[in-house]
Amino acid sequence: MVQPVTHNATITATQLRGKPSNHQERRGRGVFSTFMADSSSICNNGSPITCLAQDHLFSILLLLPINSILSFASTCKKFQSFSSSDTLWESICRRDWGQSCVDAIKSSYAATRQQLPSWMEFYQRVTQLDSVSCHKLFDPVGDELVPCPRASHSLNFVSNYLVLFGGGSEGGRHLDDTWVAYIGRDNRTVQRWQKMNSGVPTGRFGHTCVLVGDSLVVFGGINDSGVRRNDTWIGDVRTETFGVTLFWRPLDVGPIAPPPRGAHAGCCISNNRMLVYGGIGLNGLRLGDTWILDLSENLCFGTWHEVVTSPSPPARSGHTLTSIDGKRTVLFGGRGLGYEVLSDVWLFDTSEGHLKWKRVLFDLKNIPRGISLPRVGHSAVPTIGGRVLIYGGEDSIRRRKDDLWLLDVNSNPTIKKHSFSTNSMALLLWRRLKADGYKPNSRSFHAACADHSGRYLYVFGGMLDGPVQPAGSSGLRFDGKLFLVELVLHL
Repeated sequence: MVQPVTHNATITATQLRGKPSNHQERRGRGVFSTFMADSSSICNNGSPITCLAQDHLFSILLLLPINSILSFASTCKKFQSFSSSDTLWESICRRDWGQSCVDAIKSSYAATRQQLPSWMEFYQRVTQLDSVSCHKLFDPVGDELVPCPRASHSLNFVSNYLVLFGGGSEGGRHLDDTWVAYIGRDNRTVQRWQKMNSGVPTGRFGHTCVLVGDSLVVFGGINDSGVRRNDTWIGDVRTETFGVTLFWRPLDVGPIAPPPRGAHAGCCISNNRMLVYGGIGLNGLRLGDTWILDLSENLCFGTWHEVVTSPSPPARSGHTLTSIDGKRTVLFGGRGLGYEVLSDVWLFDTSEGHLKWKRVLFDLKNIPRGISLPRVGHSAVPTIGGRVLIYGGEDSIRRRKDDLWLLDVNSNPTIKKHSFSTNSMALLLWRRLKADGYKPNSRSFHAACADHSGRYLYVFGGMLDGPVQPAGSSGLRFDGKLFLVELVLHL
């Protein structure tokens, strides 16, 4: 049987995920406590619960957290069989991971003609994830055109294509090029890079590029003269029979926009909204402001507005924002006002109709293996199960990292309570992953994205440790390799 997910006794896994709603949760638990009061009479004395239609039982179970579903299954063989059904567990996966994630998993297995395991087993393996496998994806042939090495660029996964834009390169030059590469249906192969030449935004690095539907939204960035920008662009991506087209166009946002910045962070929240936080503004000042861009349905215009809340994260740059379920966004790390490198975790929560920041507290002393968590210039990508995979970055003395961490904010009770967590919560919140296969160099200010299932993560570029070959005026070493990080589910 699947092992229950361990959570604080007063807060269920489903509450922490925000699914189902509090009203549904209370109603489901009320029904559950009624028929669980005497499990022997339920199964042996013909309790009315045994007469419920299966679709009614099905609906009740989907209102319950995983621990309660497993407890229900243990009452008798009849309920154990029903609670182990593949139909129920596929619905649980859709509830907890999202419909697009489950659809992408099914498509991936169909494309490779592999047998999809039971959804109950799949859920268990995702919960117990502890390792990844890395694969180098692309080697150019002859004089084939490929993106040059770079850092502080953007990389997005759009309709089975990787879209690479901008960044900074050798000599401190900004880049204004856009490249696309098709990802094979098995998610492990990449066809040649193709350079797009239509209406690209002006060159920049340290910008954000967010996927909204099948379109890209670029905001801000810095050019090679140090000028910060606050313009917004839309990239319309269209897949066709013989390839893909991408057209950039400036977005009309009216008279209000965030102050110019670079090295900020952004992500999509809900369907047509983009969240932006922090960055480096004019005169090198680090910012601590929160902005939301509301986009029209056709993405022809947008409206910026600032969100002022208390508490809120301290000002920073080089941090990450990662949306985990459309209602909650994780902020991690970065460099603060005093140039210190940070390790704090915050949640931006829209689930209750009020926009607010919440601090997720843990004790660094209890991080496994004593590894240093504070970092800047890392990547943070959403994976299956509403968790965040954090890779690389650099510490306060610019030592670059190659470690991979799984951040699971669903395991921390301080998200719903306004009290300090215990030291042991760090062990639940953070899990270091083992990595096999290709060994990429330690890096920072690279770019990463995930496929729609959240199982396959793609990483390109960044700044590396070691001497510059050949020596360049910037004294920085840039990378131009693309590699895959695949979650190993031991199926």
